[in-house]
Amino acid sequence: MLLHHYRFQPDESLFDVAAFRAELARERQPIPAFKHALATLHERLDARFRQGSDIRDLVHGRAWCLDRLLEVAWERFDWHDDGIALLAVGGYGRGELHPYSDIDLLLLLEHDDDTPYREALTGFITFLWDIGLEIGQSVRSLNDCEREARADITVITNLLETRTLAGPERLRGAMRERLSARHMWSSAAFFEGKWQEQITRHYKHNNSEYHLEPNIKSAPGGLRDIQMIGWVAKRHFGPLRYEDVVAQGFMNDAELRILSQGQAFLWQVRYALHMLTGRAEDRLLFDHQRALAALFGYVDTRERLAVEQFMKAYYRHVTALAGLNDMLLQHFDEVILRAGEALEVKPINPRFEIKGGYIQLRHPNVFVRRPGALLELFLVMAQHPEIEGVRADTIRQIRDHRHLIDDAFRQDLRHQSLFMELLRSGGDVPTQLTRMNRYGVLGKYLPEFGEAVGLMQHDLFHIYTVDAHTLRLLSFLQRFREARDSDEYSVAIEVIQKLPKLELLWIAGLYHDIGKGRGGDHSQLGAVDAADFATRHDLSPWDTRLVAWLVEHHLLMSKTAQKRDISDPDVIHAFARTVRDEVHLDYLYVLTVADISATNPSLWNGWRASLMRQLYTETRRVLRRGLDNTIDRQDWVSETREEALGLLRAIGAYSERVEALWQTFGEDYFLQYTASEIAWQTQGILAHQTPLPLILVSAPSADMTEGGTKIFIHTRSVDDLFAATAAAMEQLGLSIHDARIATSSDDWTLNTFILLDDDGDAIRDPARLEEVRRYLVEELDDPDDYPQIVSRHTPRQLKHFKVPIEVIIEQDPANERTSLELIAPDRPGLLARVGRIFMEQNIALSAAKIATLGERVEDVFFITDKQGRPLTDPDAQRRLRERLCEALDV
Repeated sequence: MLLHHYRFQPDESLFDVAAFRAELARERQPIPAFKHALATLHERLDARFRQGSDIRDLVHGRAWCLDRLLEVAWERFDWHDDGIALLAVGGYGRGELHPYSDIDLLLLLEHDDDTPYREALTGFITFLWDIGLEIGQSVRSLNDCEREARADITVITNLLETRTLAGPERLRGAMRERLSARHMWSSAAFFEGKWQEQITRHYKHNNSEYHLEPNIKSAPGGLRDIQMIGWVAKRHFGPLRYEDVVAQGFMNDAELRILSQGQAFLWQVRYALHMLTGRAEDRLLFDHQRALAALFGYVDTRERLAVEQFMKAYYRHVTALAGLNDMLLQHFDEVILRAGEALEVKPINPRFEIKGGYIQLRHPNVFVRRPGALLELFLVMAQHPEIEGVRADTIRQIRDHRHLIDDAFRQDLRHQSLFMELLRSGGDVPTQLTRMNRYGVLGKYLPEFGEAVGLMQHDLFHIYTVDAHTLRLLSFLQRFREARDSDEYSVAIEVIQKLPKLELLWIAGLYHDIGKGRGGDHSQLGAVDAADFATRHDLSPWDTRLVAWLVEHHLLMSKTAQKRDISDPDVIHAFARTVRDEVHLDYLYVLTVADISATNPSLWNGWRASLMRQLYTETRRVLRRGLDNTIDRQDWVSETREEALGLLRAIGAYSERVEALWQTFGEDYFLQYTASEIAWQTQGILAHQTPLPLILVSAPSADMTEGGTKIFIHTRSVDDLFAATAAAMEQLGLSIHDARIATSSDDWTLNTFILLDDDGDAIRDPARLEEVRRYLVEELDDPDDYPQIVSRHTPRQLKHFKVPIEVIIEQDPANERTSLELIAPDRPGLLARVGRIFMEQNIALSAAKIATLGERVEDVFFITDKQGRPLTDPDAQRRLRERLCEALDV
């Protein structure tokens, strides 16, 4: 239902009814003629779509042609009298048909007894299926319609939109009278039922229009939201013309334009989806996004992929439609259904008041007289947490006057002061910034943020648009402030309470990703924008430098924790030199945790939490000791040995046996592990009495939210052990997130793996832990039986991302080893395959940091040759790089 002045004009060139009737008169068998007519119609409409015809003509044209075909088919049967009619219902009843849309038909009987029509009904429905129409049909009497519509809001909704295709129009009129709001489902009851239905539907889509593979019909901002507006209006006002919609005050011209343009865009996408897939497809899957982008004429640029440009257009339309749906339905509830209710009114200042818990303007021309009120409104809401939201009329005023936010507005000191006062208010700033974004104010005041609205990165890692991710990040910071999720984010909650200026964190969060989509390093681009904002809003030079530094380095902490060996004192010291002081560290830690959590719901887990805590704690210790006081590696080793030895003595271990064993371990072992880990491993080795591999399993206790499950493997060092271990763990459904690979001087392994299950959680169940231990013992007990790499089905989503394989080889002279960073598409068996390649190339692995980021992995391996020397030979590096690319590019 398009509520505007468009009027469909029937096009005889699509389907000549007279010529078709003449053809039928010449043919003995009607079915081939009907099939040919349908196929020809399909081809003509698809050709016109590709040529750029108005989508409204195509959608309504298909329905008009089907009307004519069904009329002709109806005439072929003897219906005896005028007690039955053929009605189009639902979307078809609105006169809308996409290539594979449902063709919903109602065969409406005047009386309950269908006996006189039974033979004709069976023949007619069978005929429609025989000619290739996939119809959805129901046979109901007037009494049936009344009874079922009264009981089910879905039925009444479907029957609101009907057209008579054949038979007497009076039957439809009688049905409409019985189903009118005077007899059932009053406007208020219908509205409440449909609103609850929409809430349930939106909940299934996480109440967000931002999805990697959105459903263009059912998700927020989709076609169903447009239909919802039409249903509510039709139930209350009856059938409307364009002029009536605005005259009734249900919406204005600007809103109608948003609705019509959004519907036209979604119709184009839906038509193309049906055409490309050959079925009724409403999911915008990765399989189709690139093809649609090409079909609609988008091309890759240096800054942005064609598919990202197409999806940005999609997200902008559905965001506007979702906001319009919210506002219009709220407006309908407040102004039309509840117009007579007496609500308490509480003045706030000369411009705003609270009515029924919602803020509204005291005068309709407030924004004209004082444009700064467009910002002040959100400041007032931050200062008054009891305010539940904005009244619909005020939302409309915001939308109608946000054009007043121009360069002069942004340069006005009064307006800059209002925005900074909001950031410093101490209230729920993220909620107000989210409202500002929803109503189009934030992108107007900060044009650089406006450029990021609807910007999606085409991968499985960033599952939100830049603006949605940014606002989620800010909401996580607010959760830390309020000490929510205290177990999961205990360090962040503690740290954020001591930050001296919270507004600096809001600014850094707003700008951390704002440089994306422009080409170049988004961190550096964002830092420049953040510094400009700070200067424009009169922040001090120190605050300006801090904000810009945070934006420029917002990825530093996560990269260090996930890609570097943070058990290495040199790594900690280098990180501390970049951070410089505890204030920078505290701000960066909180920002990083929120950024990780807001990127992807599955990204923050106990293992990442433990890495971040370790890096934060060790860096703070260095900063408190002083950057000039470098860490002495020998002192670190000695302290760890003494502490571990004390723990072992406490449980009755003999110092002589312990020291003899440790003589074979080497000093690096005592840098990689804590004293408690060393004691645990040493005790296990000394107590092990069988020739089978020693497999020790340790899980975080039930009350610990951080960390992963540790697997320690002590066995004879043989080729292919890492590959076999990785394959075995994959067969168990476990993912490796960290690996420390070491070999004693007498050729025994000291390998430790950190594992998580498919949900990103540590394995804690004792029975499951024992199952893992036994399985690994069985798989690793005989090198001759090491399993071949298991090849599994590649998930559908991963197939549609071509991640270029990168192999970056650098030297780590402080540790006398080589660092190999591998960026590649995530595939089952990848670690096992990498392990096999290391074996083939005579590479020894000493440690690994494993990070899976959506459809790609960014793994770091610390390697040497078989003699324990760094891999410095250029030819050996080239062979290794070529072999990895060859084996993983599948």
